[in-house]
Amino acid sequence: MTATPDNSVVIVDAVRTPIGRRNGGLSSCHSVDVLGTVQRALFDRTGIDPLEVGQVVGGCVGQVGMQSMNVTRTAWLTAGLPLEAPATTVDAQCGSSQQATNLAYALVASGTVDAAVGCGIELMSQVGFGATTPKEPNSGRPINRNYFEHFEFTSQFEGSERMADHWGITRGDCDAFGKLSQDRAARAWQEDRYGTQLVNVEAPVLDDEGNPTGETATVARDEGLRETTMEGLAQLKPSGRPDGVHTAASSSQISDGAGAVLLMTAEKAAALGVAPLARVVDTCLVGSDPEFMLTGPIGATKKLLADNGMTIDDIDVVEINEAFASVVLCWEKEVGPDMERVNPNGGAIALGHPLGGTGAILTTKAIHELQRTDGEFALVTMCCGGGLGTGTLLQRI
Repeated sequence: MTATPDNSVVIVDAVRTPIGRRNGGLSSCHSVDVLGTVQRALFDRTGIDPLEVGQVVGGCVGQVGMQSMNVTRTAWLTAGLPLEAPATTVDAQCGSSQQATNLAYALVASGTVDAAVGCGIELMSQVGFGATTPKEPNSGRPINRNYFEHFEFTSQFEGSERMADHWGITRGDCDAFGKLSQDRAARAWQEDRYGTQLVNVEAPVLDDEGNPTGETATVARDEGLRETTMEGLAQLKPSGRPDGVHTAASSSQISDGAGAVLLMTAEKAAALGVAPLARVVDTCLVGSDPEFMLTGPIGATKKLLADNGMTIDDIDVVEINEAFASVVLCWEKEVGPDMERVNPNGGAIALGHPLGGTGAILTTKAIHELQRTDGEFALVTMCCGGGLGTGTLLQRI
């Protein structure tokens, strides 16, 4: 590997929680405790003083209830981390924590701070879909009739089906990809590929009435993995359109989880005596057609590759969010990657998709996979509600 310029932005650690299934091991937790666990782990693992951090940027989609009032800041304080470090919570829908990490990168790259944390959380068992638009009291809807003068308002389920129609993706294609995700995640666990990135969570044990007993249980494993056969998948009903190509087994799972990434200048890392894992080469956030909704990774990938004079063959590891199978399969048709390098350890179909936490989780997975395989470049990209695509290009050091 080439030497890292002193003005580069590097990642010195990246961690994630196990991803809990809906109403699973993490569901008894509070969001601030789960996010605070990975925030604190960055410093416990590296020995860096958290006072070195200039800003913390977190992502969260359901910013209501336990995830309201700047959950990133509350989690930081709940974890006993220094009050001097300010924090911000952003919403870029499913790409929230990837965009948060990209913004943390920008703060360091601009010289605003020497070190920053990008992170994210979603506890979907507690804060479900639609929670941010309560029926009582009626606080209005996020879309009004003026929007319809420009675009049709479609759901992500419909968007995924429109993509499948447009790119010729079949039910069989989606079922096969869903099985592949499960198979790869099972292999990753069998071979302990996640060992360097996971941080266990101590979850409260509840009694039959839902009250804490004072005891805790350790959550140490991703909970979304399922025994999967093509014969079994063929029996499942479509989850979007009645005749659609997606089922629950080819769509991301409702999940709980968090991730966190510690970034700083290469000069700062050298001064602190820590060895970086990777440097951030480039980032982007692109807009995409909101009626197709989920095509953002296509534009984000093409932009990052073009801006850096690279081709997809230069990328050793891709982490693209498996919101729906068609998202990845349509991206494959447009970009032409070696699919052996794409989500090599399974994705959201097998592991789960805790919305605002997934971007930091994917970044963590990519960084540790580069280290495990001695790869050089990784690409992380996600589709986002409303028509966005996030992108991060990483280089192993």
